[in-house]
Amino acid sequence: MELAYYSDYAVRLVNTEEPTRGKDTLTSVEAVRDLFGINASAARRATDADVTRFRSVRARLRAVFEAADTGDETLAVDLLNSLLLEFPVSPQISGHDHRDEDGRPLWHMHLADHPSNATAGYAAIAAMGLAFHLTEYGVDRLGLCQAPPCRNAYLDTSTNRSRRYCSDRCATRANVAAYRARKRLEAERSENSGLVAESAQRSTASGER
Repeated sequence: MELAYYSDYAVRLVNTEEPTRGKDTLTSVEAVRDLFGINASAARRATDADVTRFRSVRARLRAVFEAADTGDETLAVDLLNSLLLEFPVSPQISGHDHRDEDGRPLWHMHLADHPSNATAGYAAIAAMGLAFHLTEYGVDRLGLCQAPPCRNAYLDTSTNRSRRYCSDRCATRANVAAYRARKRLEAERSENSGLVAESAQRSTASGER
């Protein structure tokens, strides 16, 4: 079962909104359909009503990441469990039209489209994928970008649990900001040291008179 792949569904949905920047790209049924990627059959089931429903699921998924980001493992798990209970998955065996060199189907487990609506199907896949990542790698592998004002979600798959940013772009921006801050601090310290030395020289000169 491609659960590692499914975990990206949650990140993809959460990052359609940037609350601190007031940005939201989930404003139309076309935007909803784009989230399904190559799953065209599921995307076609989306309607205008799914926009509001997707936003509701998005808020709940972000809450999972926020709880994990603050170190509240119990809350993160409880929030995710509520999604799993509300949107159960329907596993089925699938070949996806892929065959081996002998022409036999490459059977594997697959999460089927939810029978009720597009939102329920997407939520089930996203919650299951995120649950797999959490139980396989740990709650601390669910993160929110540490490069203000960005707070995009990400899944840390680094070997040393060192990821802090949602993208290389944010990592570069944060490193540049930190470098400039260090340079400003060094300049201020140098200036203050110069003023202290100058003051000391004046005091010495005054005492010698």
